[in-house]
Amino acid sequence: MQCHKSVARQVQFQLQLQLFGRCFQSDYENCQSTQSKLFINNEFVDATSGKTFATFNPATGKEIIQVAEGDKADVNLAVAAAKKAFHRGSVWRQMSPLQRTNLMHILCELMERDKHFLASIETQDNGKPFAEALFDVTISIMTLQYYAGWTDKFFGDTIPAGGFIAMTRKEPVGVVGQIIPWNYPLLMLAWKWGPALAVGCTIVMKPAEQTPLTALHMAALAKEAGFPAGVINVINGFGPTAGAAISEHPEIAKVAFTGSVDIGRIVMQAAATSNLKRVSLELGGKSPVVVFEDADIDYAVDTTHEALFSNHGQSCCAGSRTYVHEKIYDKFVEKAAAKAKARKVGNPFEESVLQGPQIDEEMMTKVLGYIESGKQQGAKLQAGGKRIGNVGYFIEPTVFSDVKDDMLIAQEEIFGPVQSIFKFSCIDEMIDRANNVQYGLAAGVITNDINKAMKFANGVDAGSVWINCYDAVLPQTPFGGYKHSGIGRELGKDGLDNYLETKTITMKLL
Repeated sequence: MQCHKSVARQVQFQLQLQLFGRCFQSDYENCQSTQSKLFINNEFVDATSGKTFATFNPATGKEIIQVAEGDKADVNLAVAAAKKAFHRGSVWRQMSPLQRTNLMHILCELMERDKHFLASIETQDNGKPFAEALFDVTISIMTLQYYAGWTDKFFGDTIPAGGFIAMTRKEPVGVVGQIIPWNYPLLMLAWKWGPALAVGCTIVMKPAEQTPLTALHMAALAKEAGFPAGVINVINGFGPTAGAAISEHPEIAKVAFTGSVDIGRIVMQAAATSNLKRVSLELGGKSPVVVFEDADIDYAVDTTHEALFSNHGQSCCAGSRTYVHEKIYDKFVEKAAAKAKARKVGNPFEESVLQGPQIDEEMMTKVLGYIESGKQQGAKLQAGGKRIGNVGYFIEPTVFSDVKDDMLIAQEEIFGPVQSIFKFSCIDEMIDRANNVQYGLAAGVITNDINKAMKFANGVDAGSVWINCYDAVLPQTPFGGYKHSGIGRELGKDGLDNYLETKTITMKLL
């Protein structure tokens, strides 16, 4: 990604417009997904039960396609295939690191070939604007390319041991379960496939039931790239059945989950009561973005706007608490409200649209409930606050001012297009208030004073801190949270650790 994601996104939109002109809707809106079954042992198969379920377009509320509904029996088949592919004598385990690198690069080339198709089915399934989906495809390719370079770079150590030769060896943990969310379906797949494949694990993945289509196409590309049978398996299904079967499975060595705190607890409990499998969790957030009085106000308004409204507010690290110094508060609120009112919402295949629908009716209703709570608790509605139309799940970009720290909209993750603007007067007060939530995923600060910036960065409880930018997530930088925001890190070198065991080998000199 670029250093400043909001700027990068605007540039990306313009590049896509130049490339594709005004033919987004006619050329890409009606692309049809070619895969709808489960992917087990390099074959697309029906669910053992024969069941299917519908995936819907959130912009229209209409069914896109029926997909196979996997459950415990199908997870068992996938794990058996992954276990066979991980056997020490298998084709996958006998590959050299550079052969794994080559396979990952071929996969990236196929993604590049199919990037418009991937973006189209992502937009249909998720509702994000087409150019945004295309941007996600690009970053997913970059992530897999980054990890393709790690296949021969995770090292053990030699350890001084007197009359012994002692060394450590890094080895893949084995079969891994991966459960991904609906807000960034393809990108979250890349975050999890990348390190697992780089170190030589085998995968059983469950995409979110709302957005399975890009994962299924990626499975087809993995087979086309030449990954051996059983290395990658994709099981569509629901959390209480397919997700639970992955979390509880005694032959899965590690599970990675991205989603809500409540489901994270369930995954962790299942892992503990089954085989004590290792767990990495990337959960919710309630991230503060702090604007000091010396900041360029227009730049700050633009940055905090994208920090929240990007991806329709459906981001774990969304800058959902905007803290503005009292000296510039009123002017900032006025400009922030005007920017929200100008943000175009609608058909995500139209090039001028910046915000599509929420993922489904349940999430739309939840977000509208938080908006009503904000009004009832005394926050001042400056913009938006209502559903748009009665087709699809669209919500007006919403801005509240005069928000207090004890309000529901200040404490709970909304996961929608609702910006809450708070007033503050001094930095020490600000840091304490920023930390006064159960989450600690990310934070941002906008100031020209490096001392203020670093004092805030050092004091805030957050896994990522962005100074004079926001959401600058890079494939090479670790990402994860403090407190209820999760356990472990994804991306960067740290992301490999989730998928590696350390073996100590000691030999006596005779």
